[in-house]
Amino acid sequence: MTATTPDPVPVRPPAPTPARAGGDVLPGRALWLLRAAGFVSNFDRFCIAPMLVLIGRQLGEPLPTVVLAASGYYLAYGLMQPVWGLASDRVGRVRVMRISLAGAALAAFGSALATGGPELIGARAVAGAFFAASIAASLTYVGDVVPVALRQRPLSELMTAFALGTAVATVVAGALAHWVSWRLVFALPGVLAAYLAVELRRLQEPPRERAASLLAPFRVVMASRWQWLVMAVAMVEGAVLLGFLTYLAPALEAHGVPTALAGAVSALYGVGSMTAAQVVKRLVGRWTPVRLIVVGGAQMAVAYLVAAGSQSPQALVVTALLLGGGWSFMHSTIQSWATALSPTARATGVAMFGVALYVGSAVASELASGAAQAHHYRPMFLLAAVLSVPLTAAAAVGRARYR
Repeated sequence: MTATTPDPVPVRPPAPTPARAGGDVLPGRALWLLRAAGFVSNFDRFCIAPMLVLIGRQLGEPLPTVVLAASGYYLAYGLMQPVWGLASDRVGRVRVMRISLAGAALAAFGSALATGGPELIGARAVAGAFFAASIAASLTYVGDVVPVALRQRPLSELMTAFALGTAVATVVAGALAHWVSWRLVFALPGVLAAYLAVELRRLQEPPRERAASLLAPFRVVMASRWQWLVMAVAMVEGAVLLGFLTYLAPALEAHGVPTALAGAVSALYGVGSMTAAQVVKRLVGRWTPVRLIVVGGAQMAVAYLVAAGSQSPQALVVTALLLGGGWSFMHSTIQSWATALSPTARATGVAMFGVALYVGSAVASELASGAAQAHHYRPMFLLAAVLSVPLTAAAAVGRARYR
């Protein structure tokens, strides 16, 4: 005799038009699952940064080789965005998240078992390819069910969860790698991804228009001149924020700071992002998108100027907090813009935005690896500060002209 359990009650998204009081337009369970998927994706993506030096030492590999595990991850993460975007527009947001998280779990476990540089680089690239679906699909889900006038608020909630994943990853990674093993750090997101691959069955697909052909959404997106502008902005943003951010912890370790403390300092990026996300939620509707972008860009420029001046723990605490604030002010605003560019091919549009963002981060982190190996952090961070200026100008002018 076997026991039976009742079928789960699906978490149904609300109709796209009516909103509840306070602008809460997503059921709590649905938002929690979307936030969790983004959390584990960011956890896996950012956990390697504070462990680069330690992993290289234990595997007997030079820093530029280990950095390939990070930049390879970012590159695969970015290049797989259009693949998952097309699949999402074709077969559904939730189904894509479940399939990708199942594959990501296996790749994360493979990372934990790597015995040398090539194995680690390969496993991390595969993990990046699979984890690439989660954040874009969750953002697209919000775009499908939340009216555009209210969209930045739930998007800010998602950004808070993403930032929490970043913060927890860097704190946990530094501490666990120092006191236990870096292999455990890679295994943790594997466990979480496997759990979510099962749990997301409770989240029902939002309504969407079925594409006429497999490549139809791609053609729609690529025909938009605004899409090209936003992608260009995203590529520079990825380089400035994500690419150079990778080297905060190594810069501290180059000055003799222990791995755990270096990870804790770089984790303050997540704290700054979470705190700023709460501020941004209150400013949406009161401040224009252009103003949010400019404030975010100013924080980024100041952050890297501080880092260029000094790589002491105190200076990089300020840098990490300001970069987190810059991410929440600028990136959430540009991300909200990206969800509105191609409504009939939203997943593909958001995916192409992700391609540009993470390709930019991969290229920047790889190009900067030689300077990091030589401990030339001052010019590296000064370059990031300089790049923040045209990035902010292009994003602000473009957003001001968009109608």
